[in-house]
Amino acid sequence: MASIEEKITLLRREYASRALHKADLSEDPFKQFQAWFDEALHSDLAEPNAMTLSTAGADGTVSNRTVLLKDVDDGGFIFFTNYASRKGRDLEENPQAALLFFWVELQRQVMVQGRVEKTSRERSDAYFHRRPFEAQVGALASSQSCTIPDRAHLEARYIALDKQYREQQVPLPECWGGYRVIPNRVEFWQGRPNRLHDRIVFRREGDAWIKERLSP
Repeated sequence: MASIEEKITLLRREYASRALHKADLSEDPFKQFQAWFDEALHSDLAEPNAMTLSTAGADGTVSNRTVLLKDVDDGGFIFFTNYASRKGRDLEENPQAALLFFWVELQRQVMVQGRVEKTSRERSDAYFHRRPFEAQVGALASSQSCTIPDRAHLEARYIALDKQYREQQVPLPECWGGYRVIPNRVEFWQGRPNRLHDRIVFRREGDAWIKERLSP
């Protein structure tokens, strides 16, 4: 039987779809991200807004998970979650995070690093009540990242809350809302042949963005 290492070796693939020229990129990383994201949206990718979110608590232990991007504004990249979850606790202790978008079909990655702040309560409330009713009840039912005795416990709580709020508005949980990742570094990666990938990074210096090419 082949080892895992041998099986992984067989997975090697060559990247050769297109080049990434520094001069062709916008001088604004937000505009460049929008251009790439629009292309991902029109390429029939599964969950093009899925991104890996990496956080670390005060003790430096790193954790990551996949969350969904919900908006990009002039300030940063926005997602919503339970503030009492592990990622919420990490961000309370250490408000820094990294994001990774990997669009394998386009042979592209976007990496974002920066500080994190909560969105306003008004924005969180507006988004929460645009979600499907079932998702609102689910957010209220789940004490995210906390230990529960079994799935039946969770489902019973969901059923009770569904019955309670079926004919009225579900209240925004106190521990639920949005985060904005405000970048100081954004890297655009394009796969190229022979592992000589294109990497263009934007670094924040004061009010300006510095655009540079990195060696792969």
